[in-house]
Amino acid sequence: MTKTVRTAPETWPEERRRTAERLLASSARLSFDPLTEVDWDTPPLPGRYFCPPHHLSLYGTELWAGLSEEQRIELSKHEVASVASLGIWFEEILMQMLLRHAFDRDPTSAHVQYALTEIADECRHSVMFARMISWMGVPAYGPGRLSHELGRIFKAISTHSQTFGGTMYVEEILDAFQRELMNDESLQPLTRQVSRIHVIEESRHITYAREELVRTRVGPLRRCYEQLLIGLIVHRSTSGLINPRLYAAVGIDPKAGRAAARHNPNWRATKTRMAAKAVGVLDRAGLVGPTNRWLLRRAGVI
Repeated sequence: MTKTVRTAPETWPEERRRTAERLLASSARLSFDPLTEVDWDTPPLPGRYFCPPHHLSLYGTELWAGLSEEQRIELSKHEVASVASLGIWFEEILMQMLLRHAFDRDPTSAHVQYALTEIADECRHSVMFARMISWMGVPAYGPGRLSHELGRIFKAISTHSQTFGGTMYVEEILDAFQRELMNDESLQPLTRQVSRIHVIEESRHITYAREELVRTRVGPLRRCYEQLLIGLIVHRSTSGLINPRLYAAVGIDPKAGRAAARHNPNWRATKTRMAAKAVGVLDRAGLVGPTNRWLLRRAGVI
């Protein structure tokens, strides 16, 4: 695990320059156009899951035991689509936050130019996720109405810590989910292709957010506020991974499916494992504490 190291403010300009130049060079060497590099014309292969079964929210429950193999594969398709649609929602928020970050800074700096490069990456990722959802033939479930409206506010008022802490958290969650997916040859080839592209390019975004996250100093009262907002981001984004409406696609009442997932120790362990690295970074940055630990616990990530 890469350790987040706090440095003195006077070193920040040079650190920003070095990090951005490295990330810009990496982007120039290794970036993708998913419209041409993903095989969108090949239909889903029969009998293959869209993600590892043990990642699914109902895995190990009585409801899971009652599903046929065909229904389990169908559930995997809808859950991958739900996670992807949450990714689109957050990437659209992130692009606007990065534009706000760049707006107040020198556009000739490598730091701002990488922010703009990341925005371009996120545009392609959002289109890629949308194309994948269409390829699956399922709805773009989204995070739910309340989270959608909260995102409308958050993208306009987020602070430095919230912008980069929230970004790092959501991207680390998706990275952990997709790393295992892309390496499993038993799964649908297209979801593996999409995951590979996203993991490679998001690794740069995570580095940019993680290093920027610690470049701020706040007092104790402000820290409590930052922790509370980070806790809300973690809770809403994690809870929104699986939209309960999708359970109807396999004949399960959405309320029953949501209740089963909420009390499923396997799903909780999966979320805790996927979030472990991000929560550790937030903790070392001073963004986990009594103010928000209850929200993280309620989200199932600690």
